Amino acid sequence: MATILTCAVTGGAPIQNNPAVPITPEQIAAQAIDAAKAGAAVAHIHVRDPKTGRSSMELDLYREVVERIRDSGSDVVINLTTGTGAQFVPGAEDPKVAGPGTEYVTPAIRAQHIATLKPDMCSLDFCTMWFRTRAFINSPAHIAEIARTASEAGVLTEFECFDTGDVNLAKQMMSEGLVSSPGFFQLVMGVNYGFAATTETMLYVRNLLPLGAKWAAFGIGAMAYPMLAQSLLLGGHVRVGLEDNYYLEKGVKAPHNAALVEKAVRIMRSLGHEPATPAEARQILGIARRNI
Repeated sequence: MATILTCAVTGGAPIQNNPAVPITPEQIAAQAIDAAKAGAAVAHIHVRDPKTGRSSMELDLYREVVERIRDSGSDVVINLTTGTGAQFVPGAEDPKVAGPGTEYVTPAIRAQHIATLKPDMCSLDFCTMWFRTRAFINSPAHIAEIARTASEAGVLTEFECFDTGDVNLAKQMMSEGLVSSPGFFQLVMGVNYGFAATTETMLYVRNLLPLGAKWAAFGIGAMAYPMLAQSLLLGGHVRVGLEDNYYLEKGVKAPHNAALVEKAVRIMRSLGHEPATPAEARQILGIARRNI
């Protein structure tokens, strides 16, 4: 069976000295389309404020990206994040009061673009953890509400898991009927305080997944391609992109997302895996192409 390759086009973290990271809706859409031409079946998309480059939740920015991709004729599977809006920074004088940099909003706001634009998929974070000086908080109640919004819109949820507890939470919420079962899991390998980017960790986590669950994994930074190969060997799908890694190889920055995808495709084929087309990815994931 073909293997799904996702391209995570831009992400929401601060951009650190790489002009290749797309910022405007036009740039994000163009790189998503080019990544699809290079072999990615899925484009995982955040949006950024065109003036500052910072992560954004603006509906109109998402709308422009999605419309540009759809109007281009590309059939790439569109996967929009719901991760933005879960960030809390404790205040210096009173830690229970939100400090500068906090962006913590209701699930309805975090998922408004899903309900309105109805992409093929959306990512749903199950983690509550620290990223440097900020906490990323996803309560079970908020996860359930975002999942319900996606389900009502006919959108498949991708379960992003950063550590073992996230997988266990997803399984519990499945058993309670709060999220879909058996799920499509995306395992994030190599983030500080989360899954280690090692063979042993990926094998362990794969064996924790519910019976019949489809899954993918990716590595951060220098572990992007080692974890891609490891996921293939363990039966998973894969992901690359400028959200996760800036480099084609040590010291060589990728000029765009398509270059990262092209390298991923070479590795996949060298290991006997053919990248899925968007149509094949929809079949694997059980989603239909939207006539919008």
